[in-house]
Amino acid sequence: MSTLVEDFKAAFRGHPAGVALITAQTADGPVGLTASSVASVSVDPPALSFSVTKTEGSAGGVLAAPSFLVHLLGESHAPVAEAFARSGSPRFTPEQGWAALSSGEPHLTDAPVALRARALSVVPSGSSRLVLAEVIGVHHGPTSPPLIYQNRRFLSLLQTSHA
Repeated sequence: MSTLVEDFKAAFRGHPAGVALITAQTADGPVGLTASSVASVSVDPPALSFSVTKTEGSAGGVLAAPSFLVHLLGESHAPVAEAFARSGSPRFTPEQGWAALSSGEPHLTDAPVALRARALSVVPSGSSRLVLAEVIGVHHGPTSPPLIYQNRRFLSLLQTSHA
């Protein structure tokens, strides 16, 4: 017999979501994490939201930073998304294509778009934190079909979850 939590997880496991990489510069160096919870909240003023499940490590660094970048990833970024989704994987390597913005945030230069933002509010919800952020800049990169996440896999729009 399934539980509400198992049913909830299964429901969202089957629901495709765009993949983002959220990065920030901290006193200890750059931090970053993969997120599939990024959503547009408002266009006037521009705002977005995302959630994190921790308040330490990379998530804690992003939450404590004065600003961060939300990279909306293209289909070629699956290896980078996987690296930032796993603790201990190589991050911010030259091969991944990083540069720093003049404001200090690590920027994945070939991401289709990177939204520079700062947190307006952080709301606890169970073991997670919902972040509401004001967008303060947009950095455009090369056009690319989006990277999506479904059923614990990174996919392009040309792939199906049944492949």
